[in-house]
Amino acid sequence: MGGFAAATTVRRVAEGRYAVDLDGDFGIGEAINGGYAMAVMTRAVLEESSHPHPVATSASYLRVSKAGPAEVRVEPLKAGRTAAVARVTLVQNDQALIEALITTGTLNGDAAPVYSVEQEKLPPIEECPEFPSNNGFARQIDLRYDPATMGWLDGRPSGVPEMRGHLRMREPYEPDGILLALAVDALPPVVLNAGASGWAPTVELTWHMRAVPAPGWLALHGRARLVSDGWFDEEVEVWDSAGRLAAQSRQIARVGRGR
Repeated sequence: MGGFAAATTVRRVAEGRYAVDLDGDFGIGEAINGGYAMAVMTRAVLEESSHPHPVATSASYLRVSKAGPAEVRVEPLKAGRTAAVARVTLVQNDQALIEALITTGTLNGDAAPVYSVEQEKLPPIEECPEFPSNNGFARQIDLRYDPATMGWLDGRPSGVPEMRGHLRMREPYEPDGILLALAVDALPPVVLNAGASGWAPTVELTWHMRAVPAPGWLALHGRARLVSDGWFDEEVEVWDSAGRLAAQSRQIARVGRGR
């Protein structure tokens, strides 16, 4: 086991407590990617739950996560036939980094939607370039961007806060609920296309798993509704290779001001 599976491994050390080693290869600078940290927390809660899918997560980011040993603490709040709810905390150096409520359930992988919005079109993968970066996170994910949303790289932001692309892990790992936790926070901040620059830290993120994803590439569509007073929102839809809406998220974050 290597790559994403190894990087999200958790080890039970006591009731409701899991030792983890946050992998610096999923970091951007010294900070661990928030989606990766959430994926680690999701794996821990699934160890405790009788349900296999993280259907709803609401996470508050209290402090920056850094590479190295940490602990995930899981406190069950409800265990039902349809859903279970747990309070989940990522702790490092005796400080809470992320607090989340995670609801788990059991989704039918063969369920056909009664109604669904249509997926926005993305250019074919072969027409989408990779992000020109050598940071650790970019080396772990294979993310191909819609060129129409990457003008900010050349100092020509479109003025519309949106980002789109195709995603898979570089080391083979088929999509599941744990990968979806990373995928909803994998795009560069959409506010870059509104002329912002620098780090844009997430303050709160809520995401929902809507379907058991089919194998293959995921398509990500991110956008903001409002950028104002140093804050912006970011909504992300994650579609699987079968054209199903697999996950959706909304977060509130600070506008980047450099690092």
